[in-house]
Order: sequence, then C-alpha cells, then structure tokens
Amino acid sequence: MPSIASVSGVSLPYKVKQQDVKAQARALFVEHFPQVDRLMPAFDNTEIVTRNFCKPISYYAEPNTFEQRNNDYIENALQYSIQAIEAALAKADVSKDDITDLIFVSTTGLATPSIDALIINKMRLNPHINRIPVWGLGCGGGVSGMAKANTLAKANPDALVLLVAVELCSLTLIKNDYSKSNFIGSSLFSDGIAAAIVKGDNHKTEEKIRVLAASSKLYYDSLEVMGWDFKDTGFKVLFSKDIPTFIHENIRGDIDAFLAKQNLELKDIKNFVFHPGGKKVLDAYADALQVEDDFLHNTRQVMNENGNMSSVTVLYVLEKFMEEGYEDGYGLMLAMGPGFSSEMVLLNMKN
Repeated sequence: MPSIASVSGVSLPYKVKQQDVKAQARALFVEHFPQVDRLMPAFDNTEIVTRNFCKPISYYAEPNTFEQRNNDYIENALQYSIQAIEAALAKADVSKDDITDLIFVSTTGLATPSIDALIINKMRLNPHINRIPVWGLGCGGGVSGMAKANTLAKANPDALVLLVAVELCSLTLIKNDYSKSNFIGSSLFSDGIAAAIVKGDNHKTEEKIRVLAASSKLYYDSLEVMGWDFKDTGFKVLFSKDIPTFIHENIRGDIDAFLAKQNLELKDIKNFVFHPGGKKVLDAYADALQVEDDFLHNTRQVMNENGNMSSVTVLYVLEKFMEEGYEDGYGLMLAMGPGFSSEMVLLNMKN
C-alpha cells in the first residue's frame, strides 16, 4: 500500500478579505448587471472570510487580455509550484533526485510544454522522470491526482511520486463577462498551489497514511453542470445551481457502493477529507450523509480561510489533517468535478 509522505500548500502573497472582493465586484458589475445588488448577499452566504490571490486585488480591475492572464498563469504556476515542491520534499525528508514520477494537475491555464516540463527544467530534476500532465478535471483533480499517484506507486514499489496541483482561478476572471455565473464565480473561487509526495512500498518509511483504493465516476448526461465555455476573451465559467441537488441525490449511494467493495460502511470512516465546493455543497454533503458532529470542520475552515481553490483545496484539507491531527481509522477523500463527476480515495490513517 503506497503511503502519503507529505503534503504542502503554498501561502500566496495576497490574502484578501472577502468584503474587499465584494466591494470591487460590485463596482465592476453595477453598470452592466442590473441584478447586482440583489445578488450581493452571495458573497456573505459563502461564509468565506479571506481569499488567496496570486495578484493584488487591483490587478483584477485593470484591462487585460487572455494572453496576458495566461502568461501570468505560467509565471506564477512555475514559481509557486517550486516553492510547494521544495516544502513537500523537506517534510518528507527525500531528495529531488529520487523523484520517479511527476503528476501535474490544473484546469485554469494553458501551457505547452506543460508546467511539469518547466518544473523539471527549472529545478534540474531527473530528466527521465515519468511525466503525467492532467488537465480539465476541475475541482475533482486533486483527489484524482492522488488516485493516479497511488496507481503509479502500486505499479512500481520503488516509485517516489510527486503530485503538484495548481489552480489560479482568479486569472480566469473575464472582466467584461457580466453573466450571473461569472458573478457567482467571483464570490467563491481563489488561487492555490500544493505538492504531495507518495511513496511506493520499497521505501523505508514510517508514514502513517496509506492509500487503499480509489473510485472515479462520470455521470451520464450531465456535461452542462460544470465546466468552461472557451471564448476569445478566455475561460468563461459554467456551473449549475443544481449542483447541491445533484450531490444530495447521488453521493450517499456512490459512497456506499465504493466502501462496500472494500467491505466497509460509512460508519467506518473517521476522517472526511472533502473538497468544499461552497457552503451549499457542504450543506448537501451534511444532509445526504447524516454523520454526527461537524465531520466537515477542516473542510469548512480551509474554505473559510482560502476560498474555493478548485482541485488544490482538498490537498490543503489533507495537509490540515496531517498537521493538526486525525482519528485512527479510515479516511475518505472526495471531490466533485466537471463531467459531472466524482472522485474518491480511501485512506488508512494511523497515529
């Protein structure tokens, strides 16, 4: 069973109060979007207190092109990925020269060569590293990335897999898109970068979190629930107000089916490492699963302090469990993404 040796999220330089984002969003939308004042409470309903941004808040009010924003994505993705990787390597007490595989997950920018190639070049990592750039899984990418790291480490017990997730959601903001989806997106999404180290069995290790199994599901006929619509001006966000309903109707059965394959039940899960999505999504999880106590406390806190960082968020939640403590027993990583899809990873977590 491969083990998770470390997770490290980056503290980006601009921690912005949600109320400051709210004021700027109103100023940008008010002239062209008559419903703006009716929708302003959306910023408060998220329960987000602060948001992570890779640029100062004034940047998002300035005129810019898709080309400029994407160039900023590449520059910042490379810089802060290296910062996260170096921290994860230090936590795991392993050398960069021992990395065998690099999985790079993102949905918020474009680069060819992909960012993983830029990382290897900049850090002078082993040029023979097996590279897997993963694009387009949205909020589900962090959990899917962990599942893929587990697959690689199972196939090669000598593997030392580096997982890097980068989402600079703020750089996708199209300033002159006055749609409701863009407005709601501006109340929720932010930036985050995290790295994780996953070891194969042949590594001498005292790691206490092991990956047991994974599940990926694509729901038929739900392509319009979440994603991007690509315009000349950039990435136009698409997501449906029915996401919480979709989760409520499907997630309990999907979790039960996944756990049953491992001869487990929901009551066996002690640690819930969930991607937050948003407050309504978390409420849908709570209502559907009916787990006692505040089982999503770490998830809520990460969202409140950082916003929704798409695929990266769940890795910040996992890091929080690893640093602040967890119960002995099983853990469940879960996230929903475009497609509409769900990603799950079962963990064995021992102190």
